[in-house]
Amino acid sequence: MGTLNLIHNTPLIFLDKISAGLPGKIYAKAEHLLPGGSIKDRAAYQIILDAYQNGNLIKGQTVVEMTSGNMGAGLALVCKQFGNPFIAVMSEGNSLARRKILNAFGAEIIITKQVDGSPGMVTGADIAYAADLAKDMAQNRNAFYVDQFNNPSSIKAHFHHTGPEIVKNLPEIDGFIASVGSGGTFIGVSKYLKSVNSNIQCMVVEPQNAAILKTGKVKDPRHVIQGTAYGLIPPHWDETLVDDFITVTDQEVLEMTRKLSEEQGLYVGYSAGANVLAAQKYLMAQDRALNIVTILCDSGYKYDDAILV
Repeated sequence: MGTLNLIHNTPLIFLDKISAGLPGKIYAKAEHLLPGGSIKDRAAYQIILDAYQNGNLIKGQTVVEMTSGNMGAGLALVCKQFGNPFIAVMSEGNSLARRKILNAFGAEIIITKQVDGSPGMVTGADIAYAADLAKDMAQNRNAFYVDQFNNPSSIKAHFHHTGPEIVKNLPEIDGFIASVGSGGTFIGVSKYLKSVNSNIQCMVVEPQNAAILKTGKVKDPRHVIQGTAYGLIPPHWDETLVDDFITVTDQEVLEMTRKLSEEQGLYVGYSAGANVLAAQKYLMAQDRALNIVTILCDSGYKYDDAILV
């Protein structure tokens, strides 16, 4: 079995400690166990496979992408297996731990300045600045530009793999909850789940002050949930898939992330904390027992602040 065979088929974990006292159960897809440490491994693998199949990428050609770190790690390890050099363009606001991971996987890293964000809090403007630089670099080097926000392969990965895996492990699913960055996970999984059972409720998680999908506006683009909620509407966004929105505060997210580590034994990142917190909030408002599935997006080892220590 090669490294790429480790991508897919992560376990679905019953969060027994977090679910205690709730009218229902929370299950979490353990994407932090993937070889690159996050759910982005799935999209990275699908994007490179599709690029080879449609002739947009050949062996030895350089691959370039803007990343907050997770997609970069996924692409770095996938590209290495295919024999393609990889360049990651990322904002200096992303964690130093993510740079170390990219270095370990053999990526070339280009760091860009922040436009209006701050360390640990990367905004949509920061992402747009890095993306423009990545696109120019790809053109100048005759490289393949991944363009994850506009690449349909990101959605395809979750429609054909993540969604079916969830249903296989938990046929009696009542709801799915996920935060949104590029939108690939939420869109792909939700489309699949609703194709199986239209009664499955799909909910979006957003930071309270950057809930653009719910409110259409952003009060403050800065928040702790790296890799999600950039204050923009993803290009492939499909609001017909959304049954409800759940907002969370930074403090709530920090507390839940600690709780997942201390009580559940799962050392995961802030997006995972946000997802599980939203699932908890949703169940607390219900009057009947439901099975809710969410995503543990990445590992806590990708963060370098003291909050997770």
